[in-house]
Formats: sequence, structure tokens, C-alpha cells
Amino acid sequence: MILQTINLSHRYSASWAIRDINIQIGHTGIVGLLGANGSGKSTTLNIISGTLNQTAGEVIIDGIDLRKHPEEAKKRVGFLPQQLPLYTDLTIDEYLLYSAQLRRIDKQQIRSAMEETKERCGLNHLSSRLIKNLSGGYRQRVGIAQAIIHKPKLVILDEPTNGLDPNQIIEVRKLILGIAQEHSVLLSSHILTEVNLLCKEIVMIESGRVVFSDSMESFANYAQSDSLLLRFENPPSREELLKIAGVEAVELLSPKQMRIRYSGDQAVSDRIVAASVSGNWLLREIGPDNTKLDNIFKQLSSQTAQ
Repeated sequence: MILQTINLSHRYSASWAIRDINIQIGHTGIVGLLGANGSGKSTTLNIISGTLNQTAGEVIIDGIDLRKHPEEAKKRVGFLPQQLPLYTDLTIDEYLLYSAQLRRIDKQQIRSAMEETKERCGLNHLSSRLIKNLSGGYRQRVGIAQAIIHKPKLVILDEPTNGLDPNQIIEVRKLILGIAQEHSVLLSSHILTEVNLLCKEIVMIESGRVVFSDSMESFANYAQSDSLLLRFENPPSREELLKIAGVEAVELLSPKQMRIRYSGDQAVSDRIVAASVSGNWLLREIGPDNTKLDNIFKQLSSQTAQ
């Protein structure tokens, strides 16, 4: 087991920020910590990373109790907080050297660790660039680099794509997916789409309590999906789709993409495929409407135990 939290709780003054948070990560891959802003995500991550002492509960990292053996436990953790821990007057090389020394990497291995990390994060061509002169996307890459330079078993990322533009978000997502091939990753976000794209398992917290903990697939199964997204190369008219048994409504999303609402069993998808073949509609994509997940998010949030 790479990470286990047991009834993790913390309060600021008289108010509990989190209560009885239980998380388990036992493999490489990405587990999403999902919750609205103010739900307790950052508090949870700050405790797991060792930057904040919990009021109650335990954090076990790779079999080591964080509170009893903090130095040994922290060696196994890399952390990217929401506010990037960067010294912007340093170059990338200077900052990664500092990070490697801070992580007590053997002096003989520091240079190779830096080069390998820069390669993984796409920073080789910017080694001598001052961090303050980097774009937001590359600053985020430097932040991730300091979190993985010592090859930790657990990498914690707090809102890693927050504030980035769409192209930067895509690049950082690719980087995170690559990291997850070799490390266990705990990623927090308040954006459901982000978690849905990156994570196979999620823990959702609201008002400091866990309201859901399971696979992304199980989360999606909460939806009583009654809509499909369709994309055609040679799209039919709304009237033609409405003639298919079970199709109740058709919404045009773009010239080639539609959302249909249906009733009855899900054999309606088979009938759509058959109609596409006979009508030469050239169906390119058919699948569930995942925007339904937003409704599940809201529903679970409203059911939070008081």
C-alpha cells in the first residue's frame, strides 16, 4: 500500500476542516481527489505531504507512519502545492539543483537526476532560462519537476492545471499521465472534467467529509443516462433521427454532432447504427453523454452528511 489515511481529521480553531478522511492508493496510476473549492482538498493534501500536522487520524506512506517517522515518510513523497514553490530569480538548472540537494539526493547522482527530470518534463532546451521569464505552462512543468526529481513513490498534485490556457492544460495532462506510469499520483481538482479525463479512481469530499470513493466507472453509473452523443460524417436531419424507435428529442451541437434523448432500453444505439448504415450517414462516434456527471457531482454534494 503506497498511501493509507485512517480517519484523518483536522480543525482550525473550533471548526473542523476535514473529518474521517480515508484514502487508499496501492498501485501506480492516478487517484482523483474531487471536491468544490473549500471542501477540504488542500488541507488533506497538506497533511499527507507532511506540511501540516493533523488533529487526529493517521497517514501511512509505503508502510511508514508519517507522524512517527516523518523524515523517512517524506522521502517517498513529491508534492506540488496549488501555489507553485518556485524561486523565480533562479534558472531552471539552479532551482532543480537546489531541489535535489533539499531532497538529499547523493551528490554523485544529482546531475543525472536533473537531466532525467528535465527530459521527462520537456525542459532541456530551457535549462539556463530564468524561471520568472517562463510561461505559466513551463512554470508548472518546473513545479512538477521538483516534485519528481527524487523519484518518490507518491506524487501529490494540488490543482495542477489551474490557471493554464487550453494548450498548456493539454500538455500538462500528458505529462501527468506519463508520470503515472511509474508513480502513484494523488491529484486534486474541483473540475469534474479534469478528474474524468485523468483518473480511474476518485475520492470525492464535500464539507470535509468523503461522500464517494470508488472507480470513475462506478461514479458514472450513478447517472441514469438517457442521452447519447452522436457524430456523423454525413449527418441526417432531425426528422430522420426522430423516426428511430425510442428517440424522443434531438439537439444539434454542431453541423456534424448531435445529442439525442431516448426512452426505453439502450438498444436504441443499435437501431441508430443500423439506420446510419442503411442511410449512409457515416456514423463516426456514439457514446454516453458524460455531461450527466456534473449532475451526479451536484447530487452527491447536496447529500453531504452534516
